[in-house]
Amino acid sequence: MSHGPRSGLAAVSSALLAMSRHLEVRDVLKTIVASARELLDAQYAALGVPDDHGGFAQFVVDGVSDEQWKAIGPLPRQHGILAAMLHEATPERLADVRKDPRFGGWPSAHPDLVDFLGLPIRDGDEIIGALFLANKVCPDAKGDGDPPAPGPEGGCGFTQDDEELLGILAQHAAIALTNARLYERSRELTIAEERSRLAHELHDAVSQKLFSLRLTAQAAAALVDRDPARAKGELQQVAALAAEAADELRAAVVELRPAALEEDGLVATLRTQIQVLDRAHSARVTFTGHGVKALPAAQEEALLRVAQEALHNALRHSGAAHVDVTLHRAATGAVLRVTDDGGGFDPRTVRRAGRHLGLVSMRDRANGTGGRLTVRSEPGKGTTIEMEVPGG
Repeated sequence: MSHGPRSGLAAVSSALLAMSRHLEVRDVLKTIVASARELLDAQYAALGVPDDHGGFAQFVVDGVSDEQWKAIGPLPRQHGILAAMLHEATPERLADVRKDPRFGGWPSAHPDLVDFLGLPIRDGDEIIGALFLANKVCPDAKGDGDPPAPGPEGGCGFTQDDEELLGILAQHAAIALTNARLYERSRELTIAEERSRLAHELHDAVSQKLFSLRLTAQAAAALVDRDPARAKGELQQVAALAAEAADELRAAVVELRPAALEEDGLVATLRTQIQVLDRAHSARVTFTGHGVKALPAAQEEALLRVAQEALHNALRHSGAAHVDVTLHRAATGAVLRVTDDGGGFDPRTVRRAGRHLGLVSMRDRANGTGGRLTVRSEPGKGTTIEMEVPGG
């Protein structure tokens, strides 16, 4: 494609926006590669993220079919031109990569690359990737509207303007890739924190019930000969405590299995978890879903985690007799609402209470998906946590 000044600026703007829209590292890499290939009219584009062992932790291509990519074989090592970009941090613009003394060949199924343009992606002094294009597509010289084709030797040659444009893309790619890595690291830390919270919850709730279960069983054993009627009552209490402990364990296991979200969807996963919590706690826990369509994975996971945190607060700290969860469709996505009739708190003290109640992590989750979190509460009048997310 050939870009005039206005259309070229719009294309660059669209590419940069697309880069910043994704949160997952793999999605960011794919968007960078596809944007670079389209903007610079190349047949092939690739981006490699190096590992610490002379290879690539991730390598994404565009312009190669899945079948061809499988036939090519293992990922490349850091050698030849790729090594030069990664270790010397200099652009590489070649008329024919095959004639470069550093060229080391490629597998038989690999497409023929001729003209080549590559740049390192840098985050400060660190090189975090290598982005390259090959086989510049020739303009449609005939003006007949047919798709442009590569030249007889594979490409028409990349220009200084192409190098400068790729440099701009590489700078923004570094920002997008760094942000995606920070997001994934933040999510890993949040998951670790949630597992730690569940471990404490299991210790506080289940271990107490098991301790009571042990004492009650000992009392039943002591009474079985001299007071069988009382022993029978103690054994009934043993059965009740064992059932409660089983429900607590089931609730914790459900929280530890986010995979159900992918398999069952958000509504079904929430309904299952809330049914378990309703059985495991004295408070009444109810759920209503209103026509919510499937949302992007990041939004669904964020909604699930916020619901879990809000339910934890309501059931463990508020003293609520009833907790109601609703999830309904909104014009731009979905709205989650968790309402309890517990003790409530003064939102003006949120700076002190926010971390204890998980409000900080809930807000981070909402912001991370382009949504918003609202907290409404008064002492003695319960609490409502509401989260709205866009549909993607």
